[in-house]
Amino acid sequence: MADKQLTIALAGNPNSGKTTIFNAITGSHQHVGNYPGVTVEKKEGQVSRDGVNLRIVDLPGTYSLTAHSIEEIVARNFILDEEPNVIVAIIDSSNMERNLYLATQLIELDMPLVLAFNMSDVAESRGFRIDVQSLSELLGVPIVQTVGHKKKGIDELLKAVLDVGQNPVQAVAKQRHPNYGGEIEPHVDQIQRLLEDRCTLDRHLRWFAIKLLEGDEETHKRVGNLCPESIGMLTDQADRLRSHVESICGDDAEIILADRRYGFISGACTETVVQTVEARHERSDRIDSVLTNRYLGLPIFAVLMYLVFHLTFTLGEPPMGWIEEGIGWMGERVENFWPADSNSTLRSLILDGIIAGVGGVIVFLPNILLLFLAIAILEDTGYMARAAFIMDRLMHKIGLHGKSFIPMLIGFGCSIPGIMATRTLETRRDRLTTMLVLPLMSCGARLPIYALIIPAFFPSAWRGPMLWVIYFIGILLAIVGAKLLRATLFRGQTTPFVMELPPYRMPTLRGVTIHMWERSWLYLKKAGTIILGVSIVLWAMTTFPKKIDLDRDYDTLIAQVENQQADPELAAEKVAELKNARQAEVLSYSTIGRIGKAIEPVIRPMGFDWKIGTATIGALAAKEVFVAQLGIVFSVGEADEESDSLREKLRARYTPLVGFCVMLFMLITAPCIATVAVVKREANSWAVALLQFAGLTVLAWVITTAVFQIGRLVT
Repeated sequence: MADKQLTIALAGNPNSGKTTIFNAITGSHQHVGNYPGVTVEKKEGQVSRDGVNLRIVDLPGTYSLTAHSIEEIVARNFILDEEPNVIVAIIDSSNMERNLYLATQLIELDMPLVLAFNMSDVAESRGFRIDVQSLSELLGVPIVQTVGHKKKGIDELLKAVLDVGQNPVQAVAKQRHPNYGGEIEPHVDQIQRLLEDRCTLDRHLRWFAIKLLEGDEETHKRVGNLCPESIGMLTDQADRLRSHVESICGDDAEIILADRRYGFISGACTETVVQTVEARHERSDRIDSVLTNRYLGLPIFAVLMYLVFHLTFTLGEPPMGWIEEGIGWMGERVENFWPADSNSTLRSLILDGIIAGVGGVIVFLPNILLLFLAIAILEDTGYMARAAFIMDRLMHKIGLHGKSFIPMLIGFGCSIPGIMATRTLETRRDRLTTMLVLPLMSCGARLPIYALIIPAFFPSAWRGPMLWVIYFIGILLAIVGAKLLRATLFRGQTTPFVMELPPYRMPTLRGVTIHMWERSWLYLKKAGTIILGVSIVLWAMTTFPKKIDLDRDYDTLIAQVENQQADPELAAEKVAELKNARQAEVLSYSTIGRIGKAIEPVIRPMGFDWKIGTATIGALAAKEVFVAQLGIVFSVGEADEESDSLREKLRARYTPLVGFCVMLFMLITAPCIATVAVVKREANSWAVALLQFAGLTVLAWVITTAVFQIGRLVT
C-alpha cells in the first residue's frame, strides 16, 4: 500500500455533518472550486494515513441518487464516472431512517462502502441506543460512530476506509441488497440479464436495472450511450415490466421501490435501534405497536389465520354447491348419450375418469379463490412481512430467523416458489434446513383435500377450527423439524439479516384481484393439464384389466332381492351392499386395486384401506390428484345410476378419526414429484431431495399411525 493513492468520496444528506467530517479529516489540506459546467461547489482534500495518500472528495449533499436535482446528478455522475475506491456515507444518527435511504442506494451500486454514523452524541441525547455491530452485520457494511465537530471517531473511520480500500472485492461481497419482493425482483433480474447480454456493462448492473425499472431518464441516457443498438429494446422491456408492477401495486414504480427501500431500512432499525424516549407516532409505527407487540403479535396472527380459514369455508360453501350441481348436471347430460345398461369404455372414461376426476378438483375452486384473496390482501397491506417479523423471535430459538419464514409463507401457496425463495437466505445451512421442512406448510394443492374431508366428517362449527388446526400442526412440525436439523445435520451459527417492514398500504382492487387470479389460474391450468392427464392414467389403472367372470352373479342376486324383499328400505340396503361388493371385486382385480392391496398391510396401521392408499400414490403427481383418484375409485362400477356425493360415500365408509388421519398424512408426507425435482435443482443434490422425500414419508407414517392407534383407544 506504500505510495498508493485512494480516492474517497464523502456522500450524505444535507445537514448530516458531512462537511464537518470532511474538515476533520483534511484540516487545512483542502481546496474549493466548482464542478465543470455547473455552479455546484466542489471540495477536495488530501491526507496521508499509514503510507497511503487519500484524496478526499466531498460530494454535494443529496437525499438520494435519483436524478431530480443538479446536486444529485453531480454526485451520481462522480461516483459512476470517477469510480472512487471507497464511498463513505455520512449518516445523521439522530435521523437514521431518512439518512439510510441514500445508503441503501449506494449499496445497490456494489461499490466499497463505509458508513459513518455521525452526531452519535445527539442521537444518544435523544434516547436512541444503536447496536452498531448488529446493524453492520445486517447491512454487510462497516459502521463507525463519529462526532464530527469533536473529531471523535475520525481515526477509526480512516482505519475502516483503508481496510475496505485494501480489500474491495471482499467488502462488496459482504453487502446485502434490499429485496424488492416477489413482484419486482424477477423483473430486476430480467433487466439485469439483458444488460449483461446486450451491453458492455460489467459493473453496477443491478443498479442500472433498478433505475431503468424506475424510468430514470439520466440512466436511460447513460445506457443509451453505452449500448445504442440495444437501448430501444431495453427501454421497451423496462416499460412493459414497469407497467406490470404499477398495475398490480397501484402506484408508480419509483414510489413502490422507495417503499421497499424504506421497508428494508425500517426492518434493520427495528432489529438494532432502541428508543428510550417516546417513539415516533407515524401511522405504521402506531399499527406495529399493536400487531408486532411481543405479547399480542402471535395471538393476533393466529386469530387472523383462523378468520381466513373460517371465511374460506363459510363463504366458499354456496359456490362450491353450485359447481358441484353443475358438474352433476354435465355428467347426467353426457350419460344420456349411452343406454342405461351400457358398459362402454368411452362412457366410463368421460364420466368416471374426466368428470369425476377433474370435476372433483374444480369443485374446490371457490375455496382456493377465497384463500388466495385473503392472502393477497394480507400481503398487499404489508401484514405478511410483519408475520415473518413476529415469527422471527421463535425462529431464532430454533437456529433460523424470520427470513426463513418468508419462503414458508410463500409455501402456503405452492411449495415450488417457496423453495426457490430460499435463495434469499445467506448460508447453505439455512437454505437446506428451510428447504427440507418447507413442504410441511400446507400448500394450496392440499386445500382441496381438506375441503373434501372436513365437511364430510365434521359439523359446520368445527370446520374453520379444524382447518386452522391442520395448518398449525404443519407450522409446529416445521419448527420442530428445523430445530432437529440445525442441532444435527446443519449445525452452525444463525446469520443476521434485515427483516423488511414495508409501510402499510391500502391494497388496490386490481392488485388483489390479479394476485388472486394468477394463483387460482395456475390451479385451474393444473386441473386441465397435469391432473387431467394423471386422472386418465389412474382411470385406466382403475379400469383395466377388467374382470369378466365375477365370483358371484350380482345382477341375479340384486333382482332376487328386489323381487322377494317386502320391505323397500331393507331391500335398498341389501342392493347397495351387493353393488358395493361388486364394485370392490371389480376394483380389486384392476391394476390400481392390486397395487392398493399390496400396500394395504403398510397403510392399515394408519386406518387406511387400499382405496385411500391408491389415492395417496396418485397424489405424488400432484396433491389435488388425491381427490380426483377418490372420485374415480368411488365412481367406477356405479355409473349405472345416480350416486351419492363423494363426501357422503366417504362418511358412510370411514370414521372422523380416519378422515383426520388422512389430512394429517397428506400434510406431512412427501411433496409432489415437481417439488422433489426443484429441491434437487436448488440444493444441487439428489441426496437432499431423496432425504426429504423419504424422511417426510416415514415421518407421516409414524405420526399418523400413532394418532390413529391412540385415537382408537380413547374413542
